[in-house]
Amino acid sequence: QVQLVESGGGLVQPGDSLRLSCAASGRTLSSYGMGWFRQAPGKEREFVAAISGNAIYGDSVKGRFTISIDNAKNTVNPQMNSLKPEDTAVYYCAASSYSLVNMRYASTYFLWGQGTQVTVSS
Repeated sequence: QVQLVESGGGLVQPGDSLRLSCAASGRTLSSYGMGWFRQAPGKEREFVAAISGNAIYGDSVKGRFTISIDNAKNTVNPQMNSLKPEDTAVYYCAASSYSLVNMRYASTYFLWGQGTQVTVSS
């Protein structure tokens, strides 16, 4: 049975960087498209990034976040730079079998991790 486990969240200051990790068990990450979403208190779940050969990003993080897959470690890793207080949220990784264009939508994902908290505050 495939499982996704997020890690790397924590408390950082504005302008800092943070790298999250999502580890997959059961199958290699290359078998799926992998995406990240986030949800802040009182806000809708928001698309962050997805990778399936190429990568796409949500408008609010484009230019600051980079998503990549480490095939040796079987992890997917958002590198988050220039963090802002509005990046504060629970971040979730997920797996999809849909095309990259459709991976902006949460309904296309069949498996989700438990989430990791990212707090950006001075």
